[in-house]
Amino acid sequence: MIVYFYASWKLYSPVPQQQGNEMFDFFHIRKLINKIIKPIHWQHFAKLGPPGLIYLVKMPVNLTALNSAQIISNSVCRYAVQKCLSTFLKHIWTYYLFIPLQGVIGVQLVVTMVMASVIQKIIPHYSLARWLLCSGSLRWYQHPTEEELRILAGKQRGKSKKDRKYNGHIENKPLTIPKDIDLHLETKSVTERDTIALHYFPEYQWLVDFTVAATIVYVVTEAYYSIVKPSQEMNISIVWCLLVLAFAVKVLFSLTTHYFKVEDGGERSVCVTFGFFFFVKAMAILIVTENYLEFGLESGFSNFSESAMKFLEKQGLESQGPVSKLTFKLFLAVLCSLIGAFLTFPGLRLAQMHLDALNLATEKITQTLLHINFLAPLFMVLLWVKPITKDYIMNPPLGKDSIPLMTEDTFDTVRLWIIILLCALRLAMMRRHLQAYLNLAQKSVDQMKKEAGRISMVDLQKMVARVFYYLCVIALQYVAPLVMLLHTTLLLKTLGNYSWGIYPELNSDTPVESSLLPSSVYSESPPADGKMKVTVVQITMALGSLKNIFTPLLFRGLLSFLTWWIAACLFSTSLFGLFYHQYLTVA
Repeated sequence: MIVYFYASWKLYSPVPQQQGNEMFDFFHIRKLINKIIKPIHWQHFAKLGPPGLIYLVKMPVNLTALNSAQIISNSVCRYAVQKCLSTFLKHIWTYYLFIPLQGVIGVQLVVTMVMASVIQKIIPHYSLARWLLCSGSLRWYQHPTEEELRILAGKQRGKSKKDRKYNGHIENKPLTIPKDIDLHLETKSVTERDTIALHYFPEYQWLVDFTVAATIVYVVTEAYYSIVKPSQEMNISIVWCLLVLAFAVKVLFSLTTHYFKVEDGGERSVCVTFGFFFFVKAMAILIVTENYLEFGLESGFSNFSESAMKFLEKQGLESQGPVSKLTFKLFLAVLCSLIGAFLTFPGLRLAQMHLDALNLATEKITQTLLHINFLAPLFMVLLWVKPITKDYIMNPPLGKDSIPLMTEDTFDTVRLWIIILLCALRLAMMRRHLQAYLNLAQKSVDQMKKEAGRISMVDLQKMVARVFYYLCVIALQYVAPLVMLLHTTLLLKTLGNYSWGIYPELNSDTPVESSLLPSSVYSESPPADGKMKVTVVQITMALGSLKNIFTPLLFRGLLSFLTWWIAACLFSTSLFGLFYHQYLTVA
């Protein structure tokens, strides 16, 4: 411990070892340290082992009493002790939080804290979001300056005195230029300095980088569960996935509210129209039997109602169930209409970028990947259409003897992998779509040259500059649905109790519903204090009760439906956008 304090002092104390005529008195330092740390029961920290050193120090300490102590009169010595003790004691509260939770979360809490440090320290310097934009592959078009436009348009005199500046000379700068001007835009690679002025760049960077961190936590947690197979711990990666979904929905909501602020445009009407359309569509989908769409909502809701009624009966309460089936489906329909309204403009924008990216692509394999990327939501939708996919795989028409190609569990696993691979393909094609969007600046100028009349220089500059300044908005509209699809799929695997292995395991006796046994929480460590043990038992029992109510059967139905619905909304809006940009705008 003395080595620890000395290292902390050397690291955190910037003052010299001599100030005036005062010198360090390490005898006083040791005396003060012994007085403060003597009451601490170090056996509690010894139970944690080497990882426990991480949790020794996390609470800010009020050092007023330390400053007024009579033990040290040397101001320089007091400064060093303050730095040492603040480093040692400022995290002390995490230990008291960690002891009650180590039986419930354990190693996963360490992974979460490490990833939180990575988000704070490393990701700002090594950001995937910045790399996707600033790696040099994207080029944006710079708007022409007034001098360039004046040279191209030639000099002209103002038409009246109002067009002149009365400062001793007549201003010859043209206010308008011909639309058929011979203008060629200059391109420049997107750099980190250019992204500072982009709208929604902080939101885009946070969503992408946090999604990467959450995905890494999920992968590490899945590896931990596959190796150690803990049965008494809560999967903390679920919290990370829920946070990612919350951030994605928040960003889409923020983008949608901007369309409602536009007075002249028809974006507000488009959002409201598609919202009502998706509400009616959701109501129609929810009444379809599971012979056609196998979400498992009916069986999941029935299991949830029965479990909730049993729980209420144990508590001495009489109830017919937490919620009726009609109310449950009505709530789902409203939620689906909101999701559809949020995904309206991302789908419309994706269709336009898809057409432009196809025009830019010259290789056949690139065009094929672009087509697969556009049809990826349709493939996801068909994975839950039972007569088209599952019936043909489980009962293929191969003569008289129908031999299933795979088991039902294997089909569920393959479905998860297909969605993840399609999400990876969409991420890989992101730059081509963004470059197709950036080319809209040159496309707008080329379209302007075909028109007659004049345009003001300011309007021309805005028309070109607006494309680049809204790059991160387009990137968010491309990434947010992808993030939602990916992490609803990950939640479906974890909460639905699916497996990543395509081939069935020989010794897989993991039950679908497992209760948490509080007696085994401290089976691998010495018994802790009575109050801490009671806290662990209470948390474990609470989690066990929730797990008995919210069963994997319910999560399978709910998350399968939400994953299918996100893909269906994205494909519906993209298909409408394809029809609009391909036929209606041309007409």
